[in-house]
Amino acid sequence: MAKAKASPKTHPEVPHDMLRRGVDPATLGFATTAELDPLDDIVGQQRGVEAFRFGMSMDKAGYNVFVTGSPHSGRRAAVEKLLQRMSRKDGAPDDLAYVNNFTTPEAPVLLRFPAGQGRDFKKRVHDMVDTLKREAPQLFESQEYVARKKEIMESYEKRIREFFKGLDKRVKDEGFALVNIQQGEMQRPELMPMVDGEPVPILQLEDRVDKGRFPREEFDQVKKKFDTLKTEIDAIFLQVRELQKELAEKGAQVDKLMFASAANKLIEPLAEAFAQPKVRAYFDGMLEDMQENLDTFRSGGQPQGLPPGMVLAGDPFQPYKVNLIVDNAEQQSPPVVIESYPTYRNLFGSIERVVDRSGVWRTDFSKINVGSFLQANGGYLVLNLMDAITEPGVWPALKRALKTERMEIQTFDPFYMFTSTGLKPEPVHVDVKVVVIGDTQLYHLLRYYDQDVQKIFRVRADFDRSMDFTPDAVTELARFVRKTCDEEKLRPFSAAGVAALAEEASRMAGRQEKISTAFPRLAEIVREADYQAAQAEAEAVDAAHIDAAMDARRFRSNLIEEKIQEMIDRDSIMIDTDGAKAGQVNGLSVYTLGDYAFGRPTRITATTAMGRAGVINIEREADMSGPIHNKGVYILSGYLRRMFAQDKPLSVSASLAFEQSYSGVEGDSASSTEMYALLSSLADVPLRQDVAVTGSMNQQGQVQPIGGVNEKVEGFYDTCVGKGLTGKQGVMIPQANVPDLMLRKNVVEAIEKGKFHLWAVEDVAQGIEILTGLPAGKPGKNGAYPVKSVFGRADARLRQLAEEMARFGKNNNDESGGGKAKSKCASCGK
Repeated sequence: MAKAKASPKTHPEVPHDMLRRGVDPATLGFATTAELDPLDDIVGQQRGVEAFRFGMSMDKAGYNVFVTGSPHSGRRAAVEKLLQRMSRKDGAPDDLAYVNNFTTPEAPVLLRFPAGQGRDFKKRVHDMVDTLKREAPQLFESQEYVARKKEIMESYEKRIREFFKGLDKRVKDEGFALVNIQQGEMQRPELMPMVDGEPVPILQLEDRVDKGRFPREEFDQVKKKFDTLKTEIDAIFLQVRELQKELAEKGAQVDKLMFASAANKLIEPLAEAFAQPKVRAYFDGMLEDMQENLDTFRSGGQPQGLPPGMVLAGDPFQPYKVNLIVDNAEQQSPPVVIESYPTYRNLFGSIERVVDRSGVWRTDFSKINVGSFLQANGGYLVLNLMDAITEPGVWPALKRALKTERMEIQTFDPFYMFTSTGLKPEPVHVDVKVVVIGDTQLYHLLRYYDQDVQKIFRVRADFDRSMDFTPDAVTELARFVRKTCDEEKLRPFSAAGVAALAEEASRMAGRQEKISTAFPRLAEIVREADYQAAQAEAEAVDAAHIDAAMDARRFRSNLIEEKIQEMIDRDSIMIDTDGAKAGQVNGLSVYTLGDYAFGRPTRITATTAMGRAGVINIEREADMSGPIHNKGVYILSGYLRRMFAQDKPLSVSASLAFEQSYSGVEGDSASSTEMYALLSSLADVPLRQDVAVTGSMNQQGQVQPIGGVNEKVEGFYDTCVGKGLTGKQGVMIPQANVPDLMLRKNVVEAIEKGKFHLWAVEDVAQGIEILTGLPAGKPGKNGAYPVKSVFGRADARLRQLAEEMARFGKNNNDESGGGKAKSKCASCGK
């Protein structure tokens, strides 16, 4: 077995100035943020802002805006700020009110008024009805009313007297009398013959005849006269009843005319003040309905004949009220509504119902309530997409309203079918710019599966997670700190504190030339750094307070990280950080626990033997490997064929395993690491265990960039610290990841002092040389690799395996054939 040597000088380490990008506080131009103006602009989101402004300015159907981007990127705050600025250009939208439809109560009428007039209309209608309710009883007691009623009564009484004129005399002359008979609460006249000076009912007189107490001949004459008079009297009373009915109608007509005269004096000024055809039609219907319900006004709202002290439930004047559903009297510009809880009821309103005295559900126009969608009519509505699509009924209703530009208020209620009464309010024409906020993946899924999305959300405003790391960007960050400090009454930041925050923002962005635009998370760091400054009784927040805040955040979240490190320290998780072994290498993994991520090494091993199975992924065989990791293993086979199978078959069976891995493995960032283990096993060359490796690779052998490079480097450094630093340990990363480095200050300090090392490689050949101390080897003119090189050793081993495989197959065939020749027949012995 060849021994590992020191890394060749041809592979220098990553320069110290590339390990972390720093900011010189002296170049910032201020002592503390108190000298700066607070930030009032949206920084680092030019693409998203321009797209958003375009969508909001397009006064065409379907140009609503879908805002995408990473969480904590300040999308919602930016949207609110942009809308507040844009909404100042226009005036407030119309007020909306529902009123009773006196012809069809199930279809309430919608009225529109300029902003502020809806409230005035509602108040004046209420005052008008209240005035009528108060003055109507007095109206029916006025001298004018009494005089007119008396005149009518006298006229009809005169006509009635003319009907009865001479009737009494004729009845008396015929020997009869008219006697008033009491029937219940009423009296009616009854014709009776006079016998011995006393009126006797005709039936009693007939009974006397049957008993022989009255002559039948005389009774027959009386009966004949009775029938004749009865017919004449019934005809007269029929005419009298018609006159009484006519009198009642005339009286009701007088009541209506008197009431209409008084009501018109109150309604006419309203109709002139709110000169709209629908308003005029509403007042006409109202007046007609009032005239049909005069008893309500005559009695002050309580029906006549109720027992004393009894009050009827419900408001009889409810039909004459105004339900002002949208009141923009306080608005100076189009409304901006942020709906944080977009349930169907909150977003689209509802129609409430009550149980009447008979136990039946009922409703009317006054029970109509609107949601934030109509409150934002004429303005802007902002909501979170994930909340909207998970609420029952919300997403279909939102699409329907945006496509038709109309909204009909209904209650989303699965038990609504059991109600006996329902409303169908007049639909509302809507003009709302809707802004939905969601992540990029959800946007693409919806656009693919829901064809309506591209029709109603024609504009996508994509917010970036980072911006260029420039002096201007640092200045804007400092102004953001000033604004946050002013709003939350925090201490000012020193120039050094802002510089430390900018470095942390660059680390969050994952690139040295970028700064994160996750301002909500940066604001958290600002608050926590202020807390650290308060604990230290400092007047301003300095770099040390930023570092203390970050250490505290890490400590609050790294319990699992410490537990894993403890397992490594006591060798429960076996990781070597010194020495060299063939077929074994330290890979690097990133553990993500919600808002916290950390790196730790993982032992990767490879074994090789003669066979035709190729590279076996043990994780895949155990159903613990994801598709991307599987792809990386297939790439290893492609690389081996390219490098070593041009002049011979690849007769090898190799197995790869992540040792002590009890969960799924995904990603291809360990593919180069697995290749180093395979080459080491084939070439029988030990690999340094004090060097951890990360990087994916392609079939050409180029090492490709990976994610989480800072966490991976820091994770192996922490492992080496726990097991003891030797001064030789380090990490090998892809060359393309060098611009991503924003290592912790303690790691940078250890590298600068030579206690830890960091190499960057471009291909597998460079990596294997660092891990083995041997040259990788380049093919000569004859295509052969140098014998003592790693590739040469691997090629020789593969050739040996191919030859042994061929000999094994030939011998196996020979033995099989010989056996057949030497076999004898059991019956004849031949």
